[in-house]
Amino acid sequence: MADAKPDTGKSIEPRFGAGHESEGKPAALIAWGLYILSLPSANLLVIVGLIVAYAGRGGATGLARAHIDAQIGLFWSVFWWTILLWVGIAICGVSFFAAPATGIVLAPLGLILGLGLFFLTVWFTIKSIIGLINLLGDKAP
Repeated sequence: MADAKPDTGKSIEPRFGAGHESEGKPAALIAWGLYILSLPSANLLVIVGLIVAYAGRGGATGLARAHIDAQIGLFWSVFWWTILLWVGIAICGVSFFAAPATGIVLAPLGLILGLGLFFLTVWFTIKSIIGLINLLGDKAP
């Protein structure tokens, strides 16, 4: 009985705690998926994806953390560009009715801004698909 070691209460099982490579990867996968599905959901799921990204950010490490940071940065850059484009479209629309002489000149600009909004949406979706592919391939965002 001299060989018996006292039980210290510690488990010998491997731990997947902070610092493990896959920590935060499910949150990053879910957020990319929700970003991609934001187009058919009228951009409602992108808000859910942002919440998932912020919630998973604290426990994420390594590659997953880089993807989550990229998701959050992508959201905010697209958000502010969308606001800017909608303000420009609104100015063009209001000027068309308030001052028809300048409104006629600004109407093509409003159409160009609307086209920019469309391309921004397409770019966001493509960037999200590429981000998901990179995460599945264990590559940086």
